[in-house]
Amino acid sequence: MIRILIADDHAIVRQGVRQVLAFAADMEVVAEARDGWEVVERLRQGGIDLLITDMSMPGPHGAELVRRVRDEHPHLPVMVLTMHGEAQITARVLKAGATGYLTKDSEPEVLLAAARKVAAGGRHIDPMLAEKLVFETSLAGEQRPHERLSNREYEVLVRIARGESLNDIAAALSISAKTISTHKARLMQKLDVHSTAELVRYAVQNDLTG
Repeated sequence: MIRILIADDHAIVRQGVRQVLAFAADMEVVAEARDGWEVVERLRQGGIDLLITDMSMPGPHGAELVRRVRDEHPHLPVMVLTMHGEAQITARVLKAGATGYLTKDSEPEVLLAAARKVAAGGRHIDPMLAEKLVFETSLAGEQRPHERLSNREYEVLVRIARGESLNDIAAALSISAKTISTHKARLMQKLDVHSTAELVRYAVQNDLTG
């Protein structure tokens, strides 16, 4: 039996995924989480064979959450189920340690097959996303500025673009506001912008608001 933790900040999405997985005799949803902190706490209690998580939730999420999970539970399979189909976001999450990546418009049977494959130690990426990754990798020499940011800088950029204050970001990432300011200064330099307004404009123009 594959014991699954579903993480999504929308109850209706968690319920929908639970209903799909209920059709599988070899899977059981044993826990749910509404944010990244609940994911971290529930995993520490043990008894989970597969984490299926959204990309955008309160608390640590996306690549940051995947890294935290992999650091504490290096052998736990992580499958991302999200609305985000951008290759750059997919690449960051896979690099952080996710072993599966599906978009929420996938068919139920695809979700079931992917969950089984990832839980068994395999990998599954939405075929269309895999094609985008291959294509964009071949154009690595034409990377946009934000694609050269570190994962932490990228996380700070997205959160600033979403309207979070530096103190809120520091609390969410469990680091000091001074460190967040340093990350902000570095990413602004890399993006060649000179104000928060320009930073937000850049994020919006490149669809990085999450």
